[in-house]
Amino acid sequence: MIRKLITGISLIIYSAGFSQQDSLSLSLDQSIEIALENNLDLRRADLRAETSEVNLRQSRSNILPNLNASINGGMNNGRSIDPFTNTYIEEQLTFSNAGLRFGATVFNGLRLRNSILRDKYNLQASEMEVEEARQNLVLDVTLAYLQALNNMDLVKLAKVRQETTSKQLDRLEVLYNEGSGNPAAFTDIQGQIANDRTALVRAENAVTESMLNLSQLLNVERSVVPQPREAAVFLEEYRLSPEEVYEQALESFPSFKARELRIEAAKKNVSVARSWYFPEISLFGQLNTNFSSAARFFTETGTRVTDTGGFVEIGEETVPVFTNETIFERQEIGVYDQFNNNLNSVIGVAIDIPLFNGFRARNTIALQKIVLEESKVELESTKLQFWQSIQQAHAAMEASYKEYNILQEQLKAYEESFRVNEIRFVNGVSNIVEYIISKNNLDIASINLANARYQYLLRVQVLEYFRGRI
Repeated sequence: MIRKLITGISLIIYSAGFSQQDSLSLSLDQSIEIALENNLDLRRADLRAETSEVNLRQSRSNILPNLNASINGGMNNGRSIDPFTNTYIEEQLTFSNAGLRFGATVFNGLRLRNSILRDKYNLQASEMEVEEARQNLVLDVTLAYLQALNNMDLVKLAKVRQETTSKQLDRLEVLYNEGSGNPAAFTDIQGQIANDRTALVRAENAVTESMLNLSQLLNVERSVVPQPREAAVFLEEYRLSPEEVYEQALESFPSFKARELRIEAAKKNVSVARSWYFPEISLFGQLNTNFSSAARFFTETGTRVTDTGGFVEIGEETVPVFTNETIFERQEIGVYDQFNNNLNSVIGVAIDIPLFNGFRARNTIALQKIVLEESKVELESTKLQFWQSIQQAHAAMEASYKEYNILQEQLKAYEESFRVNEIRFVNGVSNIVEYIISKNNLDIASINLANARYQYLLRVQVLEYFRGRI
């Protein structure tokens, strides 16, 4: 109830907005073109395809080796180890390290190759899903466009019915005012004109709703008015059987191709999971250096004699002991020199052999196999849904075509019947009841014929959609 209330309020607001704006008269092709440009669901499908393309680029890039550089620096206070001499010092120390690391995968159970193939299939599937979304949108716009045309035709019929009744109302009103004729005929025709006006209001409201639906599909703010000339379509009998439509759908419809590509991607995902059973072989290399503010070198500048503070006894004489001491000049070592002097490199091969990893590889493979089976079931389900929908659409199309031909004959009969009854009623030979019954029969036949005609066109469009011709 709440949803219906909200929909009704939205329709009133939207219709009021349409009445204040210029309408947009479009052909079916123009409507489809605008919808393809503006529809948000189609844009979302495009974005999913772009995401799949990025994933594929990343999978291909994973083959390339890794090359990373790093540098850090800091300050240390108190007792610490001098990175230059590897001895303990008691001073403030400024340090820095720099490195360049290289890594390349040589073998990992074909994980990279299968990942590329998986993402390639996913990209192709996403592209097929974009085409599927495009065809769905074209079908929705086509059906909405035809429905709007149908409702516009029903408005025309309602206006013609009201005009016919109004003529009789004017004639009977004159007779009523003159006091001649049956007074009940005048009141009966008043009731009939009220019915015709109500039918016209409902028909016009149906047009407003169908135009609203069409405008929403096109994602435009202006009211979309189909061009009436599009309604003139000659009905030809549809010649293809349900089996023929289904066979063509299997060959060309993007839904099936997308599901098949998802199956191939799921198979590759199983192969990716199996790669965790294999060892991973990789090459690595490193280039490292460092800097320390405690790093210094000393240059000999001479010697000097210094008193050691010791004594020796020579006879009875005490003689102090002196020694020659080498004099050094301390010099700081610059950052560039330290980085250059401390440069070292490492190169090697690494082999990572999986022994036990909590059954991660086995469980991952089991999960991916389930995903693969789900993909197969999804394909079979899609085929079944299409076959059932094609059968239903084809049966409804045939019924509509037969009904259309029958209603054409019925309309001709009721037109002649109403012509005769109208003449009889004007000449006072028949009564108002016979006239109204004859008129209602003609009105109902006209409406039923218009509906059957558009129902047939709608079913044909659905079948053409399944064939991939939209």
